[in-house]
Amino acid sequence: MILFPAIDLKDGRCVRLERGILETATVFNDDPAAQARAFAEAGFEWLHCIDLNGAFEGCSANAEAIQAIRAAVKLPIQLGGGIRDMKGVEGWLSAGITRVILGTAALTDPGFVRQAARAFPGRIVVGADAKAGRIATQGWAETTELTPAELGERFEDAGVAAILFTDVDRDGLLGGVNVPVTVALARAVSIPVIASGGVSGMEDIKTLLAANEPNIAGLVIGRALYDGRIAAKTALELVNSARRR
Repeated sequence: MILFPAIDLKDGRCVRLERGILETATVFNDDPAAQARAFAEAGFEWLHCIDLNGAFEGCSANAEAIQAIRAAVKLPIQLGGGIRDMKGVEGWLSAGITRVILGTAALTDPGFVRQAARAFPGRIVVGADAKAGRIATQGWAETTELTPAELGERFEDAGVAAILFTDVDRDGLLGGVNVPVTVALARAVSIPVIASGGVSGMEDIKTLLAANEPNIAGLVIGRALYDGRIAAKTALELVNSARRR
């Protein structure tokens, strides 16, 4: 399991939201590139970046900050938020982003997601963001009737790298990872699942590891890292130890 430290961008700064609501933003760092360097120095293997403005506006809106992050570290980066056409996918991949996350587009234009996955094998992640168990789109502003498993099943044969499952109801609230739903999704699809939303401390990592579900490929950690509830060194040692077993 890979631990993905989150850098969520709003107006060029690193923030955390509560339940995806922009007005709840707490600024944790005015310098995203410096934050990226700190995560790299802590030993993380990947970065998880979300353009929050872009997610709501439907197009990339924090390009300068993202480019600064890319220039600051050598770590692979997965990026989401406002990427909804092939031009956006191609642009970010050619700019050095390792994987792009397609959330709203996975629902509104699944054909495009399939096309992108064929064109860039292993570099497309499907975002499955859920409110009350149903997929949310447009920066989590709208909710559908589709479940995360149903969305994932649509892309079983598409060649996507992973499904990023976020429990929006828990995101940014430190209420704990929704382990049962994450495990159920990982067992319902063959695509690797990355968990996100609600990480509150080391116990969440331990519980997810204890589920012993090989299809859970990663965990995104945000606020708990920024406010010190999780120490990077301790978390990474735990996950690395689990890999060796």
